[in-house]
Amino acid sequence: MKQRNAVVRIIGIDPGLNRTGYGVIEVGGGALRHVAAGVIRVPAGALPARLACILMELEQIIRETQPSEAVVEKVFVNVNAQSTLLLGQARGAALCAAVSAGLKVHEYTALQVKQAVVGYGKADKIQVQKMVQRLLALQRAPALDAADALACSICHAHSSTGPRSTLPTPLERRARRAKSGRGTRAAWSQFAMRAQRG
Repeated sequence: MKQRNAVVRIIGIDPGLNRTGYGVIEVGGGALRHVAAGVIRVPAGALPARLACILMELEQIIRETQPSEAVVEKVFVNVNAQSTLLLGQARGAALCAAVSAGLKVHEYTALQVKQAVVGYGKADKIQVQKMVQRLLALQRAPALDAADALACSICHAHSSTGPRSTLPTPLERRARRAKSGRGTRAAWSQFAMRAQRG
């Protein structure tokens, strides 16, 4: 991370239309600390209702745990196009929950997460689960989906490149628009003054 001595709270999200895992850790002083983890079990029903469930549950978890950054696993393009599309929509709900809460959002592929946590990009879920339990000194192994989410958080914490925000927060977007607007107005003012002198 960029600020080695600062304590940063990160929520990792492993999106899924049936089960969405989440895992919150704190990073500070070179140490990792488990805060919370679990699985959102999405009830069967119409797709919009299921996406709303993911969104609202994650919003509640974010309010309760107060992370400052979020990590969402990138979608793996499956042979089954329909499955990939549905997973992408679940991921969209997760991204909306994080961005609407003002979190900085980062993205990693499953291969990057496994490589960072296990040291092997093709590790299976059990290997990821056991390594997450070991790294966070947990008495019990977390549920598989929760372990995947915690692994996302750990991957970002261990990233040698530091935070890589891919989606700006609402405040950052407003600041960029304001800066862009000032630059545009200044350019037009200079153009108008030159035109009058000419």
